[in-house]
Amino acid sequence: MPTPRSVYTPEHEEFRGVVRDFLTREVAPYHDQWEIDGQVDKSVYRAAAAAGVMGFSVPEQYGGLGVDDFRYNAIVAEELAASHLSGPALTLHNDIIAPYLLRLTTEDQRERWLTGLASGELTFAIGMSEPTAGSDLAGIRTSAVREDDEWVINGQKTFISNGILSDVVIVVCRTDPEAGHKGFSLIAVEAGTPGFERGRKLDKMGHKAQDTAELFFADCRVPASNLLGTEGRGFYHLMENLPSERLSIAISAVAGARNIFDQTVQYAHDRQAFGQAIGSFQANRFTIAEMATELDIAQIYVDNCIAQVVEGTLSAVDAAKAKWWCTELHKRVVDQCLQLHGGYGFMLEYPVAKAYRDVRISTILGGTTEIMKDIVGRDLGF
Repeated sequence: MPTPRSVYTPEHEEFRGVVRDFLTREVAPYHDQWEIDGQVDKSVYRAAAAAGVMGFSVPEQYGGLGVDDFRYNAIVAEELAASHLSGPALTLHNDIIAPYLLRLTTEDQRERWLTGLASGELTFAIGMSEPTAGSDLAGIRTSAVREDDEWVINGQKTFISNGILSDVVIVVCRTDPEAGHKGFSLIAVEAGTPGFERGRKLDKMGHKAQDTAELFFADCRVPASNLLGTEGRGFYHLMENLPSERLSIAISAVAGARNIFDQTVQYAHDRQAFGQAIGSFQANRFTIAEMATELDIAQIYVDNCIAQVVEGTLSAVDAAKAKWWCTELHKRVVDQCLQLHGGYGFMLEYPVAKAYRDVRISTILGGTTEIMKDIVGRDLGF
């Protein structure tokens, strides 16, 4: 049995039931078709907002629930991962977009964008990665030049989650090419703005139902009032939210791995070979025991990190540790579970096969394993 968890209260577990009900009703019946389409039906975001599982941190005056407790974010991430329903970009909106809008917006921007997020009428994306700049954000080339009361943006973004369906894209731009890390700013670009075009919907190995796109900006003019936060502080605004963003990936990794592990344990009990359950062979039994132990240890560390977010004490280093370790564990667990399924594990009708396809991105997005280890190593003085 998994180690009991103490990070959640009964109220949080009630919310988990709400999330599960929403996923069962509004996502699961349509997800196979969304994977074929390469994107979700946009109405799912309105349904998510109505159910209270997206935008709940938005203050009541802007149409949200005013629930500022990262444990609710964690539950949404866990349930999405455990159900292997990767299409709706709920964690993107709850864990990345909402904190930026809550922390960096003016009153006018809150009225324009927070209300849309809280209702699900507006969906968002964040444009960071470029063809020549992924984990190395300092390599970003997309520029924004101030001309009177406008920003003129030129550049290209790629691997942008929700890039096709988004109504507003928060674009990381270089606004001062001579200022190094102090030369970046965050600027919101709304759909339909002249000079802003979406490229192709990228054909990915996994997470097929979540659209990922290329974005292009050619003399794209947006009002100066679309600046988020402080000019020249964009890099620091990003860094402020990265620990909780990376923890969210770790949370999803552990939940996804646990679900596949539990299914595999049942399979290892039921599947017979040479007159006995395959899990009873010593080699398989040891593999299962190792996974059970590592998952428990990972969960304890992640729950400790969740508590630190609630307390406001989670460090970038601890988040980096959680992100690299849990995603590498997720990858390893899914691979071992597929092996235990034998030939059936290669069939996409079995969840472990789909999980194997989807898991590969987890050690890359949000900062690669190598970048996470570098953060930890530098903290140790190397």
